[in-house]
Amino acid sequence: MGPWVAPCPIKEAETIDGKRVKRVKARMDQRTRERLPALETFAKAATDHYRHHTTRLQALLAVPPGATFTLGDAVYTRTKNAASANARDSHGVLLRFDQAEHRAFWAWATVEFLRHTGVRIEEMLETSHHALIQYRLPTTGEIVPLLQIAPSKSDQERVLLVSPELADVLATIIRRVRAPRTGAIPLLAAYDYEERTWNPLAPLLFQWDRGGENCRMSGEFIRDALAEVLAFIGLTDSTGQPLNFTPHDFRRMFITDAIRSGLPPHIAQVIAGHTNINTTMGYHAIYPTETIEAHRAFIARRRASRPSEEYRTPTEEEWDAFLAHFEKRKVSIGTCGRAFSTPCVHEHACVRCSFLRPDPAQRGRLEEIRDNLVARIAEAEREGWLGEVEGLRVSLAGAEDKLVHMDRQTSGGTAIDLGMPRIASAQFTEVERTASLAQSLDDQQ
Repeated sequence: MGPWVAPCPIKEAETIDGKRVKRVKARMDQRTRERLPALETFAKAATDHYRHHTTRLQALLAVPPGATFTLGDAVYTRTKNAASANARDSHGVLLRFDQAEHRAFWAWATVEFLRHTGVRIEEMLETSHHALIQYRLPTTGEIVPLLQIAPSKSDQERVLLVSPELADVLATIIRRVRAPRTGAIPLLAAYDYEERTWNPLAPLLFQWDRGGENCRMSGEFIRDALAEVLAFIGLTDSTGQPLNFTPHDFRRMFITDAIRSGLPPHIAQVIAGHTNINTTMGYHAIYPTETIEAHRAFIARRRASRPSEEYRTPTEEEWDAFLAHFEKRKVSIGTCGRAFSTPCVHEHACVRCSFLRPDPAQRGRLEEIRDNLVARIAEAEREGWLGEVEGLRVSLAGAEDKLVHMDRQTSGGTAIDLGMPRIASAQFTEVERTASLAQSLDDQQ
């Protein structure tokens, strides 16, 4: 117990966090399994959503201020302020076409950036123009673009290979954030909410002009933009609930898809920036198909190592013998449960055999066999046939055991009345104690 007066009321088992961790892992794996098949659909929806709002914005800018234009079946009227990109619908509701296009673009950029890199959202928001570097292969001299990921959660810097799809996304982002006059990306001193410090000036890619002031985007803005894509496509899960995507879902799907595609886990660990490979495997969602395929491959390997004669097609004679075995399982007092192509160990003395499954409907026949065995034992003892007595007693024990087995099958047990306990009062006088003791002794007698 140690130096304490009383033991701790919290048990050691209550502090073990393993069960909760396993439940969280199972929930995250299920979340990944639900969203990974819909990733391409969601990415296409983000592209369509961006094109939709781009078309709307271009239609608005094509008309002079105060003019009316039509998009589909809806009629809009552009506001008279030429510096804005706003319009009112037929009900007079003000719609900000430029802001809608702005959110749609960054939703598309976020989806494409995260699905091709698998980085954390804070790493994405801290990506700058300086993170794009080039590497010349020493063998062929080919220049390979790389993306440098700044240290974040694990405080480890890493470099990712830029695929053609990711290069197109980065080029589109750079064109959008460049200053119209200088062509350079504005420098920002963003605040790091995790470290509670201001980062040095850097040409961040995920920035936007908010009322003439450039600022870095926030995680809340990214999540709201992704929610608009979900509302645009109306994607739901098997229960009919919205299949929302969070920025970290793309990281889990990236790692799961990479390992499923054959990437070694230790390479995925380096790409993801994990210090422990168990963390990487924790992100990897196991699919039931993987288990089934692995089991089928194991069966195939086992069959390849065994003689091929064991897996040949049976002949007609063998098949008839197999069917006849099940026909011969039925005996007078039950069913024989011995395996196919095995001899009867009791030479068809079914009463003795433990493989016999007695039929309750044949109880009368089994009782006749028991009575006959009792009579035969008495006759053998009377006539002095001691050599048969031992064998008959073994058969008698088997018959009685089968009868007991039948009783267990037909009856669900007998209820025993234990009676009600006598509850005495809390306090007794001396006379009451004496009378109670005498009554108890009388009850026992």
